[in-house]
Amino acid sequence: MKNLKILMTAFIVGMGLLSFTTTDHDKNKNQNETISVKGYEVGDEAADFKLKNIDGKMVSLSDFKNAKGFIVVFTCNHCPYAKKYEDRIIELDKKYKDQGYPVIAINPNDPNVQPEDGYQQMIERAKQKGFTFPYLVDEGQKIYPQYGATKTPHVFVLKKENGKNIVKYIGAIDNNYDNPNDVSEYYAQDAVNALIKGQPIKMTKTVAIGCTIKVKK
Repeated sequence: MKNLKILMTAFIVGMGLLSFTTTDHDKNKNQNETISVKGYEVGDEAADFKLKNIDGKMVSLSDFKNAKGFIVVFTCNHCPYAKKYEDRIIELDKKYKDQGYPVIAINPNDPNVQPEDGYQQMIERAKQKGFTFPYLVDEGQKIYPQYGATKTPHVFVLKKENGKNIVKYIGAIDNNYDNPNDVSEYYAQDAVNALIKGQPIKMTKTVAIGCTIKVKK
């Protein structure tokens, strides 16, 4: 009888340890899965996409046959930070489009969460500001998580290398969202200039400053 009690106690303790180990393993597995979807890092290949533009046409990076790369900007209508940068984004496109690096703007926000970022509002905003670049809608919010965008605006400079779009810079447009006259570091511009000249980019990653992306609830 005494031996039976000892055996039962050992069995219960063993099952408890097994349960703890399994739970801990599952927890670590979930954590690893979360880590794996953080988006691109500098040097990664960026997958192409096919998103609807404000003119109703579908746009992909592969449509730009003569491009040397892209300035992909996740932005939107409503965000005060995004609004502050609109003119600077237009200037980036005007300056670099003919040099092979056009701006591709993508609105990642769910319009049910933020109605100001709806498709019709995108059309109106682009017309009002005179956007010179595609302004695409991330329907289903599938593209911004691939890139790892977290803010509007959030910039990803890509360069075509052997038929692939390689991430070369991630982060902010510059170091002063509030006043373009007070900017002292032109991160995105410097990155593109370096790529055009075939030189190393001095700062390949900065912290994007802006509004959080509005995710479907």
